Amino acid sequence: MTSNGGFEPVFCTIVPPHVLDQLARNDDPALSGPARRSLEHDAYQRTKRRLTTVIGATAVAPPEGAADDRPHRTIYDAEHTQDLPGTKVREEGSEPGSDASVNRAYAGLGATFDLYLKVYGRRSIDGNGMPLDATVHFGEGYDNAFWNGEQMVFGDGDNEVFLDFTIPVDVIGHELTHGVTQHTANLDYHGQSGALNESLSDVFGSLIKQYTLGQTASEADWLIGAGLLAPRVTGTALRSMKAPGTAYDDDVLGKDPQPARMEDYVRTSRDNGGVHINSGIPNHAFYLTATALGGHSWEKAGQVWYDVLTGGDLKEDAQFTDFATLTVKAARERYGAGDELRAVQKAWEQVGVRTL
Repeated sequence: MTSNGGFEPVFCTIVPPHVLDQLARNDDPALSGPARRSLEHDAYQRTKRRLTTVIGATAVAPPEGAADDRPHRTIYDAEHTQDLPGTKVREEGSEPGSDASVNRAYAGLGATFDLYLKVYGRRSIDGNGMPLDATVHFGEGYDNAFWNGEQMVFGDGDNEVFLDFTIPVDVIGHELTHGVTQHTANLDYHGQSGALNESLSDVFGSLIKQYTLGQTASEADWLIGAGLLAPRVTGTALRSMKAPGTAYDDDVLGKDPQPARMEDYVRTSRDNGGVHINSGIPNHAFYLTATALGGHSWEKAGQVWYDVLTGGDLKEDAQFTDFATLTVKAARERYGAGDELRAVQKAWEQVGVRTL
């Protein structure tokens, strides 16, 4: 992995830092305490990720004799420490235990592996059968989940704002897709390229949920992180691809800041240039493409997006226009000048992103 054009190496969390910042300023210590600890955890892990990038991460080969069409999953328990990976509690092929977090993490890794293999012919995250490792029960009331470049990590949440981060399968798919991006386009994690990085994780996270549930585009909720927010929160999820900016409107969390169109693009120095905010624009373009085509979103819309992610033409510093143009090219090359091409073109036009 590169140094991302001079920016910080990619350390990808599902809950944006601006959300935790908001919670950390709350007067209620039940809300601010876990948020502050979570921000501290993230700062430590981000520094560790930077060092891993400088030194070089150890390549992990699939275990000897591992089947090409089977995942190789290992789940660890951090036992509320920050020590990774923790104690091994479940490995590939073993029966479910009594810990629901362990079982959900195991199932979510499998669901992600299945979509990439069975739909796109990709063998795990790196395309070469990479083992899938995950750690549950990370930290005390840790309000996040992340991909650290080598494995998945899940917090239990504070049970005030966030519940267990293994609950939504799309969160698991989102974070693991950061690994796919790392091994393919390796998009810079800043500005528009960073927002594309986040959007691709939302897209494939949503597709993993839809594939697992057997849903069509019209049946899907298009929410990212549904089931993650605690009952006290006025909201449905972390993000909405169908209607960016509507996922939550809460007296503690504030209002979902995501835009759906380029005219509302948010210029900020926070969150690596608003990568979790402006991802709403390409997210909405995918939603519009998928729903226009109908049927299963992973088949045509997902295939076009996957072709762009893995095709070799997507540059690390790609802007929205670059990505949109490549989706038009990919749709034409795979499907010709038909409904698929028109759906892609119209979707980008509707969100105000120009194609060349």
